[in-house]
Amino acid sequence: MDTLLHIVQTINFYLSDYILVFLLVGTGLFFSIRTRFVQVRCFGEGMRRVFGNFSMRGGAQKGGLSSFQALTTAIAAQVGTGNIVGSCGAILVGGPGAIFWMWIIAFFGMATIYAEAVLAQETRVVHEDGSVSGGPVYYIKRAFNNGFGTFLAVFFAIAITLALGFIGCMVQSNSIGQTCSTAFGIPAWVIGIVVAILAAIIFLGGVNRVAAVTEKLVPIMAVLYLVGGLILLILRLPYLPETIGMIFKYAFFPNAIIGGGLGYALKTAISQGVKRGLFSNEAGMGSTPHAHAMAKVKQPHDQGVVAMVGVFIDTFVVLTMTALVVISTLYAGNGPLAHGAVEGINKADMAQLAFSSVFGSTGGSVFVAICLFFFAFSTILSWNFFGKLNVQYLFGKKATVVYSVLGVVFIFLGSCLSNDLVWELSDLFNQLMVIPNALALLALSALVVRAAKGSK
Repeated sequence: MDTLLHIVQTINFYLSDYILVFLLVGTGLFFSIRTRFVQVRCFGEGMRRVFGNFSMRGGAQKGGLSSFQALTTAIAAQVGTGNIVGSCGAILVGGPGAIFWMWIIAFFGMATIYAEAVLAQETRVVHEDGSVSGGPVYYIKRAFNNGFGTFLAVFFAIAITLALGFIGCMVQSNSIGQTCSTAFGIPAWVIGIVVAILAAIIFLGGVNRVAAVTEKLVPIMAVLYLVGGLILLILRLPYLPETIGMIFKYAFFPNAIIGGGLGYALKTAISQGVKRGLFSNEAGMGSTPHAHAMAKVKQPHDQGVVAMVGVFIDTFVVLTMTALVVISTLYAGNGPLAHGAVEGINKADMAQLAFSSVFGSTGGSVFVAICLFFFAFSTILSWNFFGKLNVQYLFGKKATVVYSVLGVVFIFLGSCLSNDLVWELSDLFNQLMVIPNALALLALSALVVRAAKGSK
């Protein structure tokens, strides 16, 4: 396990520090400029489309999903452990300034995810029975209509099946198991069995059952977490100016808190922001286009602006709440991490420590465990669904039964395995997904620009 962990960490180091920083920021910047900053121009339109027809009872659709169901299925995938455990890990390793770089990634990522949703709509396939198939494999093949395109599509499909369907779900169940074990004293493997059974029941219902659950679960879990966070921030109000100041200060001078030379510290803060930002909002990764492809909208642009709202909610609302809570309690006011990481505090329990400092040991642990359960469980549902679509693309519909059974097994195993190895493997396959997806986005940029030009 230690040898495998070292190998995966080395690969991830080169991917995140030397490839993804340039690929993700470059792709987001490219689409921001080409669409005349659609994430700014059409942000209000996106908010109106989401909240103007807000409903938690969309019902089963005859082929595809409603636009709101597609968004909640996408947000369910985005808002998971990355918003709590992932952001805590970024802060712990890269300092509070890593959050600033997460914001930068998310801002440009809003343009990237607009492109993903538009192309998912442009290239989706409606079958004779009314069912819909769509996602990166379809626009990758459109972008490269030859053997190279087939290779990239297959590579992506395998990577996402491993990244989300198997390893990613292990990350989610691992975090659920650890936090619930801390809060309730229940063995992690017992939690793993419960999560696996609940997931299996929903998997059997297909896309309509997943959508029916996420359209109710996502708004409830978001409100619950934000209300708890707001209560804590009100109680820590005197420390908020210092908290916000630390994010901006350590974004450019992180060596003051994580040590080392300025160059090394700055690279660490940026790479942590990129890596954890990708895991959190998934813009450019190629996961959420599967949901957006199924939305029933008049034109691709309509779902593109809705997709942008998903990234905004994920990063600028939910993840930022976690960051403010953690920094205001553990860093500001000469908190326990004010001078950098200390032994005994890790990313898995930082949020619980933060909330416990105000709500009490039991109250804080229970609150985070409940929120993380809903966040991570909803992510498991969406990620399994995304993986299933790619298994169907690779092997046909009959193979999805075997995939679902294996997915349930991996959910259980995730609650029992090493946290560091599970996270590193998830990072590896997430990053590998980005490469073919980003290449196809850039190759088909003309379609995205055309859709954006049709907007007001």
